[in-house]
Amino acid sequence: MPNKSQQKISAPWAIESETLLDTFSVDPDLGLTRKQVRKQRKQHGRNRLRTKSRKSALAILKEQFQNIIIWLLIASAALSFIFGEWVDGTAVVVVILLNTLIGFFTELRAVRSMEALREMTQVDARVRREGEPQQIPADQLVPGDIVLLDSGDIITADLRLIEASKIQANESTLTGESEAVSKQTDPIDEKTPLAERRNMLFKGTSLTRGSGTGVVVFTGRDTELGQISELVAEAKQEHTPLEKRLDQLAGKLVWVTLGIILIVSMTGVLRGREWLLMLETAVALAVAAIPEGLPIVATIALARGMRRMAANHALINQLASVETLGGTNVLCTDKTGTLTENQMTAVKYVLHSREIAVSGEGLSTQGEFLADGDAIEVEQDPVLKRAIQIGLLCSNAQVKDIQDHQADVVGEPVEEALVLAGLKAGYRREDLHEDLPESREVAFDPEIKMMATFHDTESGCLVAVKGAPEQVLSSASQVMTGRDQQEEIDSAARDHWLEINKELASKGLRLLGLAYKETDSCDDQPYQDLILLGLVALLDPPREEVKSAIQDCQAAGIQVTMVTGDQAITALHIARSVGLIDQDSDVVRGEELKPPDELTEKDLQRFTAARIFARVSPKQKLDLISIHQLNGSIVAMTGDGVNDAPALKKADIGIAMGQRGTQVARQAADMVLEDDTLSTIVLAVRQGRVIFNNIRRFVIYLISCNVSEILVVFLATMLNLPLPIRPLQILFLNLVTDVFPALALGASEGDPGVMKHQPRDPREPVLMNGHWLKISGYSSLITLSVLSAYGIASKWLPLNPAQAVTVSFLTLAFAQLWHVLNMRDRGSHLLKNDIFQNPYIWGAIGLCILLLLGAIFLPPLARVLELRRIGGLAWGLVLGSSLVPLIIVQILKGSGKKN
Repeated sequence: MPNKSQQKISAPWAIESETLLDTFSVDPDLGLTRKQVRKQRKQHGRNRLRTKSRKSALAILKEQFQNIIIWLLIASAALSFIFGEWVDGTAVVVVILLNTLIGFFTELRAVRSMEALREMTQVDARVRREGEPQQIPADQLVPGDIVLLDSGDIITADLRLIEASKIQANESTLTGESEAVSKQTDPIDEKTPLAERRNMLFKGTSLTRGSGTGVVVFTGRDTELGQISELVAEAKQEHTPLEKRLDQLAGKLVWVTLGIILIVSMTGVLRGREWLLMLETAVALAVAAIPEGLPIVATIALARGMRRMAANHALINQLASVETLGGTNVLCTDKTGTLTENQMTAVKYVLHSREIAVSGEGLSTQGEFLADGDAIEVEQDPVLKRAIQIGLLCSNAQVKDIQDHQADVVGEPVEEALVLAGLKAGYRREDLHEDLPESREVAFDPEIKMMATFHDTESGCLVAVKGAPEQVLSSASQVMTGRDQQEEIDSAARDHWLEINKELASKGLRLLGLAYKETDSCDDQPYQDLILLGLVALLDPPREEVKSAIQDCQAAGIQVTMVTGDQAITALHIARSVGLIDQDSDVVRGEELKPPDELTEKDLQRFTAARIFARVSPKQKLDLISIHQLNGSIVAMTGDGVNDAPALKKADIGIAMGQRGTQVARQAADMVLEDDTLSTIVLAVRQGRVIFNNIRRFVIYLISCNVSEILVVFLATMLNLPLPIRPLQILFLNLVTDVFPALALGASEGDPGVMKHQPRDPREPVLMNGHWLKISGYSSLITLSVLSAYGIASKWLPLNPAQAVTVSFLTLAFAQLWHVLNMRDRGSHLLKNDIFQNPYIWGAIGLCILLLLGAIFLPPLARVLELRRIGGLAWGLVLGSSLVPLIIVQILKGSGKKN
């Protein structure tokens, strides 16, 4: 239910903004005080929805009892108590408690780690509090907060607009309407339906353009989105595709092993063995056979991978993305900021009769304008002066501060460069706006690749235009040649300008056309009968580390494709300089791309092989992703703007830029790059591959160990031999060798050469036919070594039956421990490999050895497990027999092709 203050504001859209602000006792120029914020938060709580509720420790504990293994153990303990087997029953209860605690604490740590990482990717909000702008987590917003809005922002609470400058919002998540909605500040009728409340912004929507200020009126569950979420049941726990495949694998193993267990237990009873003993053995084998720990260990490995990626400046929004990264084989990356430095500098103005060079780099406000090497006064050149001023007017970049001739500019890199060029000439955008106030803006349209602003003048209206040279030229009918002088642009002149554009673009410069016109009304069309001023050339140098990152991708079988809105010839130059191509390559222009349903086989081959796509619109990015996905590829796509959000959603892995990316892009993406670098993507892909390989390794390890336990009992029963291992011993091994070595395998740093292999098919199962053959071989070797040791201990050593069982138990335990070293890749170095050099492996082996020695030398534990002390000869047999599988496998691993 809405709180009391919100009940008074039942329809904030119908109230004058001044009245609304008075209700919250807030001055929009100052914002709330700390005292007001504390009072509001106490009354309204955090700005959160139900679906983001934190998973409680109690819920995690309950989940430990929601599997068949625990209930089998409980049934076994109950039967033991019923038939007076108090020691066995108590031992099983201890096993239940240990299994539950291990599962609980490992899963709790994984869940809390993932929750902490998700907090890192949550959306922030810019507010004004106590007179100062502040960046705060969105969940700290309270009613009455003054929120500062800009294009690309995610709206994080329901807001009433009090200031709006050309604001448009995408409300499709709430209303279903895909068209952006224009906003204003005037009050509207109380009965206005949700989709028509033009002075409101709603939680969960996004700002596609414009800027302004709003006051928070509803937060959390009281927002429109919150009221909808209340109708939806609590979201179920997320399961990644990998976890689902592991569950399916475990499900298949259940039926196979239950059949074997049934045969073992029935055969044992028919041959005169105690039915209670055989029942306990069957339960123990069931526990050993079903790898119930797989999902937990997989979750821990994935969460660890998320932490590693976060440490390398890659924040993962979805756990499933960690796995998908490893299968990525196509990376579509933009040019500016990813392959280049994203630090634009205006280096040249090309005018009608001459070229003017501009000195000064980066954010420096010092520089000269040079004609033929000599400095000139901008005021003395009317065309250059007008070009610089048009670049300033047709821009939204703002100078926040200037210190030591270095400017702090906020805005798009291209517009920052134009603003800095203006400062070098002695002009400030704010000063120009005083004489030429802006009355209207036509935002940059990716389809037509131009932007315009309208400015009031004494005689009418000045229209300032900038955009792609081809488009500006096609819209211009004249070119400015001097003060109050213009010439008509004929086809020859237009071709001449296009040739200049092509020549400069081939040198890696980004070109913008600048034009203007003067009209009687600011309601005129912006892109007709323009007067061309010239071109401005911008330099954005390639990043130094990009070349090696692209080489790493190519070695890993990942096709890197540049997708840019820039000119084809500029893209070609940058592609060559960063090593994306080594010679002239086919450049596909956006206009050539076809929707997937219109492709011919020839089109498919061309578009999937092309490395450069130029003049690409947001819609064409979607088509490109669909084309690669149609070809069976796993596609990663980078983006930073509002218009990139659909492509980031469409891609298998959407990658948003953390530094220059909008909130909309970051929210739509699966991964956020805090440093905006391509090399970070390579590190993330490597980590994805390492994680999957680690998971596959511990699956092979667990199943081969479990199958060996089943085979030992199965063969002994079939051959009518005494049981070489007792039920509680099986349960003990299941706790020791199944948990710690598996966790250690999941923490492996990975093969250094993992990025030299082709990406795996993301549809391939966790275990393929070759892996099942490995498991069969591993488990057979361990089984034979255990049965051989048991036979020798029983027949040729002076040991009683209990001591012989101790020998087989220890042989099985140590064989499984040494078996973890068999998980190295075939053909890798015997000692210099990621398994042998993993400190967690040796820590797990050491801990398990201590536990096994405790099982022998601690009398209470030894009595429960029915183990006896053995002499030096028997220990020699244990160590020798347990090392046989390791030695054989290591010999085989040392030969053959690396896998």
